[in-house]
Amino acid sequence: ISAQRRDARRQQILDAALALFSENCFHQTGMAEIIAATRLSRGAVYLYFSSKDEIIEALADDRHASEALINLAAAEQTDALAALRSLVAAYARALDEPGAQARRRVSVHGWAEALRNDRVRAGVVEGVDAPRRLLAGVVSRAQEAGQIACDLDPDAIARTLIAIFQGFVLQASWGEPVDFDACLKTVERMLDGLSTAQAGASP
Repeated sequence: ISAQRRDARRQQILDAALALFSENCFHQTGMAEIIAATRLSRGAVYLYFSSKDEIIEALADDRHASEALINLAAAEQTDALAALRSLVAAYARALDEPGAQARRRVSVHGWAEALRNDRVRAGVVEGVDAPRRLLAGVVSRAQEAGQIACDLDPDAIARTLIAIFQGFVLQASWGEPVDFDACLKTVERMLDGLSTAQAGASP
């Protein structure tokens, strides 16, 4: 079959698995349920993935790939502070895009699974480390440009921003009515507080 058709089938399998994992978590979902949900034959599914763990890893890899595109677009901006704001806005939009609810729930299941499964933990840590390093690098550039105060650790700023968005994911996964636009404005105001221009302004 064509490459386009292969990609479509692979995505069909991943979409079916994502929906099941979202509702029933990893341990309550078996390959038999995934195969039934895809409406493909057993052989067709195993042609793409040999196990449930491979599907879990593929879902994580795809999420990391989409995040990498966001990171790359921001990293290419010459103005470091603008790049930081762009990253925050892009990740905030991703929290509220179509299909985000299922992905958020699966992310939370993945965090729990990482406590007992070393392979899943490695994927989770990798998924956090990439944006953390990028954010810390952007903050360092902003500090060198005199845009952000230098008395704060870039890695600490990066970890704090990531922790904020992880908290949004968790609250929304519980079904809490999170106003992401209002939350984004709050984070933007926090970035204003890091700005040397804002810090030097008269009260």
